[in-house]
Amino acid sequence: MGKIIAVANQKGGVGKTTTTVNLAAALGVLENKVLLIDADPQANATSGLGIDVDEVSNGTYQLLEHSINIKDAIVPTNSPNVDIIPSHIDLVAIELELVDKEQREYMLRQAIQEVKGDYDYILIDCAPSLGLITLNALTAADSVIIPIQCEYYALEGLGKLLNTIKSVQKVHNPDLDIEGLLLTMYDSRLRLSNQVVAEVKKHFQNMVFKTIIQRNIRLGEAPSYGESIIAYDATSKGAVNYINLAHEILKKNKNG
Repeated sequence: MGKIIAVANQKGGVGKTTTTVNLAAALGVLENKVLLIDADPQANATSGLGIDVDEVSNGTYQLLEHSINIKDAIVPTNSPNVDIIPSHIDLVAIELELVDKEQREYMLRQAIQEVKGDYDYILIDCAPSLGLITLNALTAADSVIIPIQCEYYALEGLGKLLNTIKSVQKVHNPDLDIEGLLLTMYDSRLRLSNQVVAEVKKHFQNMVFKTIIQRNIRLGEAPSYGESIIAYDATSKGAVNYINLAHEILKKNKNG
């Protein structure tokens, strides 16, 4: 059965989508079958894997409102072994539409069950909020990766996210685990970057991934070409970082 990992942080600009897209690509290159679910109305993971967002007619929105079967929403990507359930700006409306529904926190979990056995990993790119869509992702997930940027306000809001995870564990998903905290946008030349790394490791110890994602121009360029960093520049620091992260996750889950 596929492991479901949500990538979540309510802070924007921490490398959440970059991580979801490139981890999916790295796991795919390492011969794992991966499904990426774009649960962000901004649809950056969708465009980042070469899918035209304007052409999306079946995606996460239709899946959450149960108007389609999950298999009708899955689209192959140009990344080896990676499929995607794309997003669209219309996903914004789902928060309002689900608010009166019973079991509204379980819509994604129910939808995924049918294909869970078809994939080794299912990655969910969450919106930068702690709204109903993110709650659906955390309720559906086995674990969560929390990207933290190596910048001044790195730990701001982290307590709120950890409290949300605790309440999801208590009420909706007792098996939800923290896969790890991932340090992103690291620049070894900056004292501040090194201070953030030291502080996060001191506070969270074994919860922090050994792999650190370095600040890398190629990582920023890849999405504009609709490609993962692995496809865009496999020799770049960014590609090496995400391959290392994939190895670390596979080792942790005893699949490689």
